[in-house]
Amino acid sequence: MHDADRVDITPEILLKAYAAGIFPMAEDADDPTIYWVEPKARGILPLDGFHVAKRLARTVRADGFTVKVDQDFDGVIAGCAAPRRDAQRTWINGRIRELYGALFDAGHAHTVEVYLDGRLVGGLYGVSLGAAFFGESMFHTVRDASKVALVHLVARLRAGGYRLADTQFITDHLAQFGAEEVPRHVYKRRLAEAIAHPADWDVWPLDVPIPGAKALAAL
Repeated sequence: MHDADRVDITPEILLKAYAAGIFPMAEDADDPTIYWVEPKARGILPLDGFHVAKRLARTVRADGFTVKVDQDFDGVIAGCAAPRRDAQRTWINGRIRELYGALFDAGHAHTVEVYLDGRLVGGLYGVSLGAAFFGESMFHTVRDASKVALVHLVARLRAGGYRLADTQFITDHLAQFGAEEVPRHVYKRRLAEAIAHPADWDVWPLDVPIPGAKALAAL
C-alpha cells in the first residue's frame, strides 16, 4: 500500500494502523508527505530463535557499553535519521519525528540506547502494542553498538512476555540474528494473537543499566 497523498495522521491513527499491519514512511527527510506501507512479506525476529554469535556474546557480557532504555528518544531518532555511508537519504522526516515523539510521551514508543564513555553511540526505537513490538530503525557510530542494542531489546521482550518482534523488512544485519520473512496472511494472524495479549516493557527498571550477562541469560 503506497499512497503519496498527504495524510493527516494522528498518534491514535498510527496505533490503529500498526494493529492492522501497516506503518508509515516518508520519501526522505525533506518531503513532508507520509504514505502507508504494507509489505507482501513481513520481516519478523523469532523471539525463541534469536541467534547471538559468540563474539557478540562476549562483547555484550563484557559490558564495555552502557545500555539504557527510554532515556533519550530525541537522540536515538536523530541518530537513526542521520545520513549513512550506504545511503544519504532517510525516510524519517519531521512529521514522523513528531508522531513517534508523541507515542513516546504516551508510553507506546520506546528506545534502547547504547553509550560509550557517556556518549550515545547506538540505539534503536520502536512501538509497543499489546505483546507485539514493532522495530522502526536503529543506528550506530561505533562498531557493534546497534547489535548490542538489539540483544538487549530481545532480552527485554522475552523477559516481558512479548510474542512478536516485527522488523518490517529483512536486512543482512537482521538475518544474522535469525530474522525471517513470513507471508502477509501469516503475519496478520500472528499480529492479532500478539496484540490480544498483555506484555510488560517495564519488566526491568528503565533508568538502571541492565548487565550484559543478565540480558544474555534472558535469551
